[in-house]
Amino acid sequence: MVKWLDEIKWSDDGLLPVIAQESVSGDILMFAWMNRESLEMTAKIGEAVYWSRSRGKLWHKGESSGHTQKVLDMRLDCDNDVLLIKVEQQGMACHTGRHSCFYQQLQDGQWVAVDPVIKNPDEIYGKS
Repeated sequence: MVKWLDEIKWSDDGLLPVIAQESVSGDILMFAWMNRESLEMTAKIGEAVYWSRSRGKLWHKGESSGHTQKVLDMRLDCDNDVLLIKVEQQGMACHTGRHSCFYQQLQDGQWVAVDPVIKNPDEIYGKS
C-alpha cells in the first residue's frame, strides 16, 4: 500500500480528475481520469497513465499514437480531489490531431474550432 495514495479523496467510483498542462507553454492539453493503479503507475514510470472510462481499462497515453506525456511534476489541489500534472508532450495531446483538446471557442452562440489539425487522426492511428 502506498501511503500518499491514501491522502487523495477519490470519487465514489474510485477516480480522480486530472488536468494535463504542458510545462513549457502552460497550455492546458487535456482533462482525464486516473484511478489508484494508473496514478501509482504514472508516478513509477514517469509517463501519464490514465483510466479510460469508455474502454474500462488503463490507458497509457500514446500507446496507440506514440504521443506520450512525460510527467515532470504532479500537484494535488487544496481539497485533495483534483490532480494537475505538468508534462512534456510528445506529438499531439488530442485524438483529433490537435495540440490541445481545448480547441473549440464559443463565438456568437456556437462552438468554433479555432486551433488547426496538425496531423490527420487517420495517419496517427492507422485507420484507412
